[in-house]
Amino acid sequence: MKVLVFVKATPKSEKGLVFDEQTKQSFAAMGKFNDELIKAGLIQDGDGLKPSSFAKRVHFSGEHVSVVDGPFAETKELVAGYWVWNVKSMDEAMEWAKRCPNPMPGDEGVLEIRPTFAVEDFAGLISDEHKAQYQKMAKAKAKVKAKARTKARAKRKPARAKAKK
Repeated sequence: MKVLVFVKATPKSEKGLVFDEQTKQSFAAMGKFNDELIKAGLIQDGDGLKPSSFAKRVHFSGEHVSVVDGPFAETKELVAGYWVWNVKSMDEAMEWAKRCPNPMPGDEGVLEIRPTFAVEDFAGLISDEHKAQYQKMAKAKAKVKAKARTKARAKRKPARAKAKK
């Protein structure tokens, strides 16, 4: 089961990165946690997000489309980062989330965990053509990931070869 884990924003995170000792310690703790997720084979993706002052929202109302520039006022509605985890169950996701260091040191950190839909969830709603399109998209995504892994390995090989000399 795939879940998105949202790190909720705080007024402090909306101000941007602060390079102080607390932030350095937080990044070190989060790095260790991310390593545990990697070793467990759970993490598929994840990143921190810039403050909403860098963001834009696209609003749709019937045929009308409008764009609103950030920053956005309701901090509790904002996301400061995310992970994509592949877990066996929501219970497993909760256990991992409880192990996470506070993502907002000095503030109340909040993680929101939401399962994603799978193509099977749409049975009866989408056509075979749409299912095939979804599968094609999944294959394309897998190709991109495989290509990135190959590039990463290629970058590491020269360093290893030099070390053997």
